[in-house]
Amino acid sequence: MKILNLKASDDESSSSSTPKLTGRADAPKKNQITDLKSGVHDQSRVNVFVDGEFCFSLDLAQIVDHRLKIGKILTPAEITELRHASVFGKLYMQTLEWVLARPRSIKETRDHLSQRLAKLEIENRHRAENRERSELDPEFKKLAREHKIGTSTRDVFTKDDIEKVIEQLIDKNYLDDRKFAEWYIENRFTSKGVSPLRLRQELYKKGIESNLIDEMLENSPRDEAAEIRKVIQKRGNKTDAKKLLGYLLRHGFSIDLSRELVAEYYGNLAEGPELVV
Repeated sequence: MKILNLKASDDESSSSSTPKLTGRADAPKKNQITDLKSGVHDQSRVNVFVDGEFCFSLDLAQIVDHRLKIGKILTPAEITELRHASVFGKLYMQTLEWVLARPRSIKETRDHLSQRLAKLEIENRHRAENRERSELDPEFKKLAREHKIGTSTRDVFTKDDIEKVIEQLIDKNYLDDRKFAEWYIENRFTSKGVSPLRLRQELYKKGIESNLIDEMLENSPRDEAAEIRKVIQKRGNKTDAKKLLGYLLRHGFSIDLSRELVAEYYGNLAEGPELVV
């Protein structure tokens, strides 16, 4: 494991912002940084130990920005601030990775983070209940230790953190509803076929404004007749004309256009169906 032994200089106001590599701090004082170590699972983060105990982790940029070095004394308020910075930094990077996996809408991202927050809050309530029970019941305490039942609550992000993360992702163009809508329309069910109505409904549920949906659908290269033909080619030989027409209508395709193309398909097969809606 890579060890980052960064010791505070005598002059905290030194013009150099780069931590100096030195030995461990001597005779730890209260709220003193006693060690800085690269993360085990994520070496882009630095584990910060205060008074010999792990306290929080930050990325290297945060370490430099906050001028954290071995030997530095932190106030309780600074520790609280840094623990929150740790939570926020993790949240931002995890959300960025999630957004980069495929385009996301702003609402989709907000809903995803809100669901995560709700789960964390429920987990913390269970952990608090386990801790209270372990304090009252020695047998449960032993059981919790043996089976690694969580009894310590975790630092969690807030609703304000969610909005701040989203704001930063928008500012850096990682979140853009216009680009998302364009990508979604171009890629949704490209082989199966999809109706403009279904695309409109799905985009609306993902938080895209109606006027933007109208604009993107109007400018889309996807043609409804071509989409209907995709459905007919996939399902036409598995069902009859009436059922196929019903399927198309349930999925939001135009009545007149669907009737015309279904009749054309079965007419070409010399079945001559009578289509009644």
